[in-house]
Amino acid sequence: MKAYQGRGINNGIAFGAAFILKKAQHHIDDAPAQNPDGEWARFLAAKKEADNQLEALMEKTQRELGQDEAMIIDVQRMMLLDEDFDDAVRGIIYDGGHRAPYATNQAGTHFAAMFAAMDDDYMKARAVDVADLAGRLTQILLGVSTNLHLTAPSIIIAEDLTPSETLQMDKSKIRAFVIQQGSDTSHTAILARIMNIACIIQCDIPLDEAFSGQEMAVDGAAGICYLVADDATRANLLEKQKNDEANKQQLLEMKGLPTITADGRTVRLYSNIGSPDDIPYVLENDAEGIGLFRSEFLYLGRDSFPSEEEQFEAYQKVAQAMGDKQVIIRTLDIGADKQADYFKLDAEENPALGLRGIRICIERPDIFTTQLRAIYRASAFGNIAMMFPMIASVWEVQHCNQIAADVRSQLVNEGHTIGKVEIGIMIETPSAVMMADELAKEVDFFSVGTNDLTQYALAIDRQNNKLDRFYNPHHPAVMRMLGAIATAARNTGISAGICGEMAADTKVTKTLIDMGFDKLSVSPAYTLALRKVIREIG
Repeated sequence: MKAYQGRGINNGIAFGAAFILKKAQHHIDDAPAQNPDGEWARFLAAKKEADNQLEALMEKTQRELGQDEAMIIDVQRMMLLDEDFDDAVRGIIYDGGHRAPYATNQAGTHFAAMFAAMDDDYMKARAVDVADLAGRLTQILLGVSTNLHLTAPSIIIAEDLTPSETLQMDKSKIRAFVIQQGSDTSHTAILARIMNIACIIQCDIPLDEAFSGQEMAVDGAAGICYLVADDATRANLLEKQKNDEANKQQLLEMKGLPTITADGRTVRLYSNIGSPDDIPYVLENDAEGIGLFRSEFLYLGRDSFPSEEEQFEAYQKVAQAMGDKQVIIRTLDIGADKQADYFKLDAEENPALGLRGIRICIERPDIFTTQLRAIYRASAFGNIAMMFPMIASVWEVQHCNQIAADVRSQLVNEGHTIGKVEIGIMIETPSAVMMADELAKEVDFFSVGTNDLTQYALAIDRQNNKLDRFYNPHHPAVMRMLGAIATAARNTGISAGICGEMAADTKVTKTLIDMGFDKLSVSPAYTLALRKVIREIG
């Protein structure tokens, strides 16, 4: 038996055959191009084929995992439209006299290095996407298949995984990921959480082909993997796995039970979703509503604005599926780490502090009113509410409320049926915390985005992995802010909820409820476990 240590980032016990994934090394001929026009035509044809492949992969990913994960592929499809990349390839073909595979590979290497050298961590992360896309194009030009076939339940062992590699594998045969590099926010880590399978990163396991096919065992909680575990270790892991399954069965008993603390306090337990495709997971896990419907999925991965009708159909679909249960739609939250080229936003030194969220809606009322019309029209088909993100001032809320009122009146005059639509705001900035008592007078509810609130309160870029030790959502300053928010809401008689990651943090669940938060919204997979914790609070 051999044991290898890493850092576990998703719990679980897994057994399977070792699948060693090494990057294929393809020979790229550097011979001069005999026909530059023909090579350029080959590149353009490869782009079309890559887009077809990515579209199919995106649909498969959306179907199996949901819209949020499919957006990873959408990013690459958008990169195919990048004229700078095309210009670079064209220059290497015509000016350098090289063939299409070499030109594509060189351009990809250049752009990936350029992104990797940037100061902004979001842009650094795009280096992986550029390299992945360039690799796909190069393989198409070389006539090499990009498919990764798993023939048995497998433990995937790799230096790291690109987005397309993780997404095109047969999910039914993946039992765990063991990665030499990786981070908490890598595509592999995100996929492991969505699939709810064990994942170890930064592991000292070698990529030894001799391991291929041998039995592996993974303990996600301990961050250890074993090659051909001995009988005692295997028995111990099987016992852990048995206990995990027993715990899962206990959670299933939470279905249908009210979310009430042992001392009688009622909490509304909602789910966060990224698209209508997530609704089956919401219903399967018995959430009592949707506390965060990320409407930006309608805007990302495309080259034009979604129409009012397109938005209406998406909101209507969710409202009807949820019946009487409340659906809270967050209005457009583009900017910072979520960009769409057709918005034509200027490049910013610090996009996290730039034109994003409600600021775009205020600056571009045409975009905002189109979305509001769709939301109000859909409200006739269910229990819809909406909330504005990134609020920093009272005047912003008053301004948005007036636009919403005007839109509502216009629709009524047009003969549309409009439901009762509560309006709330996201509390994500320190200024909103300080003005919470005044803001509470303008809205029906608060919803705290603890991820951004922590980022802005501690002056820490939450996408910068090097700052992990400094990023502390339990920081006393953050907890005091949360207390102030709940108090302001209670004093004004409105509801206060949390839809950020802290909502699923059971270490602070009792504290949040004691503060006065009466609504917690989490990923669907966390719903039943959180209900169990809440029902035990006395």
